[in-house]
Amino acid sequence: MDPDPAADWARSGLVALTGRADGPPLIPPGRAATVAAELAARFAAITGVHVDGARLLSERAALTGQRRRGTVSVGGSCRLLPARDGWAAVSCARPDDAALLGALAGQDAGDDPWSAVTRWLGGHTGPELAERAEMLGIAASPVLPVRPAPAAACPPTSARVRPPAARPLAGRLVADFSALWAGPLCAHLLGLAGARVVKVETPWRPDGARRGNAAFYRLLHAGHRSVILDPHTSHGREAMAALVQAADVVVESSRPRALAGFGLDAHRAAADGTTWVSITAYGRASNRVGFGDDVAAGAGLVARDADGRPLFCGDAIADPLTGLAAAVLAAAAPAGGALLDIAMSDVVAATLDPADDGSQRSAAARYDRGGWVVDAAGGPVSVAAPRRRPARGPAAAPGQHTVEVLATLGIR
Repeated sequence: MDPDPAADWARSGLVALTGRADGPPLIPPGRAATVAAELAARFAAITGVHVDGARLLSERAALTGQRRRGTVSVGGSCRLLPARDGWAAVSCARPDDAALLGALAGQDAGDDPWSAVTRWLGGHTGPELAERAEMLGIAASPVLPVRPAPAAACPPTSARVRPPAARPLAGRLVADFSALWAGPLCAHLLGLAGARVVKVETPWRPDGARRGNAAFYRLLHAGHRSVILDPHTSHGREAMAALVQAADVVVESSRPRALAGFGLDAHRAAADGTTWVSITAYGRASNRVGFGDDVAAGAGLVARDADGRPLFCGDAIADPLTGLAAAVLAAAAPAGGALLDIAMSDVVAATLDPADDGSQRSAAARYDRGGWVVDAAGGPVSVAAPRRRPARGPAAAPGQHTVEVLATLGIR
């Protein structure tokens, strides 16, 4: 049976998260929900672990209880704002972001930078925003037309057999240096396949997701070891190097210079046989930062209301979609080592049709007999609410297993 993107969107829980709060749910463009289902099938073929890929895209909202908000992201930290030549997605998610957005606007914005940013964008173009955002380290992007994605942006989903060179994950060591959603989801899925996951944080920068929904953090990190290492000390750098050397897989979601500054060399690790999963907003060659909402919108994954205004699709959809794609690529990686350069923007672009200029109004669900339905190719499909999976247990406290893990590496 051929995939039906409209039906897959409806069943994923994402349609319920797309559109205005006071309007009908909208069907996002492209086929991200279908791609997620195909990636999950590919992961199951390689590892034997079955997850509902399309449902993964909306499960954070199931835990937080948040709903669609139109030009404000489901999580509330990103906004779609008019620029001089179109629209832009701007995030304010980190503790320092309000000050950075004030610097973008050229004034002290205080704790609420949105008025200043809106005024600044009204007089500047999307390219100007992208340039300034990269310079300041702001997660922001103009909403661009859909572009063709690189051929390797998403792993192939048609094959249903284990790649002949892939090595089993059971018992393999995964060093997870990532944070927030995409990288931890990748590590979580590898853990479900039997890998031993060690989460690495520094004393001054714990995973920002620890400040968010505790149940969601527990879902992604249950059963993982937690270590805190300080790369500003010789002991900490030695421990990080030893952990990377022992790891079969490294997952990280920082710009390349971050771990390089800790003395960790991705290219050398890959040459030595490690599968190095590098998840960034725009690829390792770019210094731009981005989060799931602004990256997805910047890649063209937005719904459109009647007057052409862009609206957010789902909840930070670039994050879980990329985490799932990264897990498939890591599971299929050859035993000889590989450096996987995975850009969230490319993964999103691979689910969109470059022939779509983004100007078309999005199709809306219709209300029928007490609920919303989508008229898919095979008939009406009920719009599902986001749904969560159960966590496998508690998540470790920061650094809970540092002594234990270092002892296994021969470090006191």
